[in-house]
Amino acid sequence: MSEWRDIKLKDLCEKVTVGYVGPMAHEYQDAGITFLRSLNIKPFRLELTDVKFVSEQFHHRIRKSALHPGDVAVVRTGYPGTAAVVPRSLPVSNCSDLVIIRPGKNLNPHFITAIFNSAFGQTMVSGNTVGAAQQHFNITVAKELRFRVPPKLVQDKIAAVLSAYDELIENNRQRITLLEKLAEEIYREWFVRLRFPGHEKVRAIKGVPQGWSIQPASEAFHVMGGGTPKTEVAVYWDGEIPFFTPKDSHVGFYVLDTEKKLTEKGLQSCSSQLFPPETIFITARGTVGELCLAHRPMAMNQSCYALAPRGKQSVYFHFLAMKLAITYIKGISKSGVFDNIVIDTFKNVPIRMPTADLLRRFNETAKPIFGQIGCLLQSNVQLAKTRDKLLPRLISGKLSVENLAIQFPPGMAEETEASGAR
Repeated sequence: MSEWRDIKLKDLCEKVTVGYVGPMAHEYQDAGITFLRSLNIKPFRLELTDVKFVSEQFHHRIRKSALHPGDVAVVRTGYPGTAAVVPRSLPVSNCSDLVIIRPGKNLNPHFITAIFNSAFGQTMVSGNTVGAAQQHFNITVAKELRFRVPPKLVQDKIAAVLSAYDELIENNRQRITLLEKLAEEIYREWFVRLRFPGHEKVRAIKGVPQGWSIQPASEAFHVMGGGTPKTEVAVYWDGEIPFFTPKDSHVGFYVLDTEKKLTEKGLQSCSSQLFPPETIFITARGTVGELCLAHRPMAMNQSCYALAPRGKQSVYFHFLAMKLAITYIKGISKSGVFDNIVIDTFKNVPIRMPTADLLRRFNETAKPIFGQIGCLLQSNVQLAKTRDKLLPRLISGKLSVENLAIQFPPGMAEETEASGAR
């Protein structure tokens, strides 16, 4: 601990600057240079689901805000202080309104990222933000922040421990993505391409196999609404009951947790019931047409609908059928999205319903895929909790790694190589 130094961020870095600040909407295009924004920066990782792209020419024009592998991107506005390392898999990128930290040879990027994402780092940043309506992490302040930093080898070992958890989490995310694609592909093979088991023996009439039917979603599902307790009544909020809203919808097949929670009194005071696991939620306003499955009992606000298959059956076919139907409707609508969804919308969403036997066989096929997705998601929750318990002890030196023989995980080794080569 005696070798830990108290030092300013600017003295540990080659560069601390800010990403491009200015109007951007007219610069975005379908492909090109990856352009990161605040919403793409999550704790310890990049979220590229809704990433934007800019031209080579624009990227060159604002090259001062270009990102390199091994740089640390820190959010300025929204959730100030949230930080992630730019991976080697993103060799060329640019950004807007982010703090860009280019560590010097005596600073491990994963170590400083861990500090920013820790409770200590978040408190430090929140105490140094400016702005009345919306808080901003000021670049001038960022440069002057002081950190207690151990020798580089100790930083590397701390970063290796934390990065190992991050890589396990990322590997699980990739497996989840593949499993989701697999489930969708099996659905398309059976019910879109009509190459279901035994299809050779089934005659189709006008594209519909015998014994099948076309039903509106309003007949295939029970459609249920939600509600919101009075926000000014404190005893209704900050309980243990997950409360699903459109903000919780960008999660893939399952939603495990929600931003807001209700108390029992809050649930009793509103028109939402407590929906069971594997209820389908669809967002009706705000971000419209997003679907996910509740992984545990949840309440829901009035900007969404809850869907459950009619009859006692598994939800997997119905979830994927609705997912494909929503994609279709978004594609044919003039704006590309709904303005909103109302009850009558479900009368206009066609669902191609197979025979009861084929429906059962598909759900039996899909069940282990969905089950594995849920297990991997829960595993990631536990990995993140363990990492976050280790984090404050490691970056404060209370949990020493100096005498441990720690092997760098592959991703961190690559990024360390890349930053050292600059």
